[in-house]
Amino acid sequence: MRDLSRRRILGLSVYHADASAAAVVDGRFVAGVEEERFRRIKHWAGFPEQAIRFCLEEMNGGGRGGRAGIDGVTAIAVARQPRAYLGRKALLALSHPRSLRRALGRARNLRQVASLEERIAAAFGGPVPRLHPVEHHLAHVASAFFCSPFEEAMCLTVDGFGDFVSTMTAVGRGSSVEVLDRVHFPHSLGLFYTAVTQFLGFPGFGDEYKVMGLAAYGEPSFAERLGRIVPARPDGAFALDLRYFRHLSEGVDMTWEDGAPELGTIHTPALEELLGPARRPGEELTQRHKDLAASLQAVYEERFFALVRALGKRTGLKKLALAGGCAMNSLANGKLFDRTDVEDVYIQAAAGDAGTSLGAALYVHHVVLGAPRNGFVMSHSYWGPVYDETEIRRAIAEAVPGSAGRDGLWGEIRIETVADEDRLSAETAEAIARGDVVGWYQGRSEWGPRALGNRSILADPRRADMKEILNLKIKRRESFRPFAPSVLEERTGEWFTLSYPDPFMIKVYPIRPERRPQVPAVAHVDGTGRLQTVSRQSNPRYWKLIAAFERRTGVPMVLNTSFNENEPIVNTPAEALDCFLRTRMDRLALGDVVLSRVAAP
Repeated sequence: MRDLSRRRILGLSVYHADASAAAVVDGRFVAGVEEERFRRIKHWAGFPEQAIRFCLEEMNGGGRGGRAGIDGVTAIAVARQPRAYLGRKALLALSHPRSLRRALGRARNLRQVASLEERIAAAFGGPVPRLHPVEHHLAHVASAFFCSPFEEAMCLTVDGFGDFVSTMTAVGRGSSVEVLDRVHFPHSLGLFYTAVTQFLGFPGFGDEYKVMGLAAYGEPSFAERLGRIVPARPDGAFALDLRYFRHLSEGVDMTWEDGAPELGTIHTPALEELLGPARRPGEELTQRHKDLAASLQAVYEERFFALVRALGKRTGLKKLALAGGCAMNSLANGKLFDRTDVEDVYIQAAAGDAGTSLGAALYVHHVVLGAPRNGFVMSHSYWGPVYDETEIRRAIAEAVPGSAGRDGLWGEIRIETVADEDRLSAETAEAIARGDVVGWYQGRSEWGPRALGNRSILADPRRADMKEILNLKIKRRESFRPFAPSVLEERTGEWFTLSYPDPFMIKVYPIRPERRPQVPAVAHVDGTGRLQTVSRQSNPRYWKLIAAFERRTGVPMVLNTSFNENEPIVNTPAEALDCFLRTRMDRLALGDVVLSRVAAP
């Protein structure tokens, strides 16, 4: 039998939105981060050099600042398969010549992928180990199934497009994946959602989450009309009515080169003929726009649940491993148990495109190289960079004039070391209970788009005015967007109608009606909350803080929002300090070092 020990695989998501790197050692995830955290540009697309450097340092055992050599890597897994479906691509391009000009831009992107070995060698030296291309949706499947606790499960990935595919169904068994079906370009549920998101005046890449928040304010009065755009099929699949979309007839401009990703307008004028005038960015949001958002969500859910039900009927399985950008649709995820026969679902923390770097590495480890699974389950999201107290003190010295990073009162800022974890939890809980907004910066950063208690801004969920305070003074974002609760896992069923754990804040559950008045800051207008369940095992310090808040208030949850202000989540202590100082937060806990604002006498 082959020796499978010390197999180091570097996984990459490159030249695509949410570029990232992940390190897998002997089948276990050891480090992963999105490039945006270093570049400070949301959804950064390109070659993730700094993310690779971090993963190599972790893989080589030295941590940040350690050796970033490529020589110890067994293989590199790349979540792209440029040669996939070449015949299908050629036929479509020839039959739709108006799209050829925009196809040239994608060809440049593919050339970048083809020259990836040279780029890695230039950045990290050589020789570069073998590169294994993994089809985009296979990487998605692997990222869900091989991180799950399931020995056997149906697998589903749904997104815009990746390697000419938008949807894949499969069955995972042990260390193997059997693909059942694919939905190819030009049909895509993800693209349908994005097109209507643009129609509603949200053109930014990744703005779909805004429409999910807006949907709670509307009624699905346009669902019948929107349903015509993506007709259902008897087998549970779907197809787009291409009269309403440009991506096949004309092509859509896309930019994925070392910066913010950009996506051209997807819908045609036919959509305005069907739905009325599109909203322009910045225009007032009317009830019609809210009803359109609710209708979009309703139609998406119908098609999504039809896929899940058909897959369950075909396989006879009740466990689901879910991935792809559409797996971030927390509204739909929270209804899976009611609308399908699914009994268990696993969605890893970076279910979108960033997670394909991890999926590609796990696919190569288990499927290509034949290594059996070893019991690894992703039960937490803390796989990113960590900064020690020396680095924290250095950042404070630069940010707080005269302090040299020492404890004391420096102008309006008090610096204090609180090394006792119970005291830190109790004092932070007390501050939140009296209305302070607290920056909570602890340990390793989160893998994926959610702040889950290590790079978070925390507040009191009992205060009805806290949404307005956070939106206007801290986050500076649209008022309709909700804030999320982090709840003690063992208390979930007492406050929500479902008790199924969700450590990655990726499902929306109804809050129990009698509890909603107690936590108005985290209860959305429709009575739901996008919760994170916090276990003592996965994040003991965050659990202690929430437990201390419960002892103080009787409420076993805090309001949790990402530690940022219209930027990627903060990465370094310096970025946390900058956000704290410019947004007028009341308190900041950087590990054991606490900064607080002192009121003028």
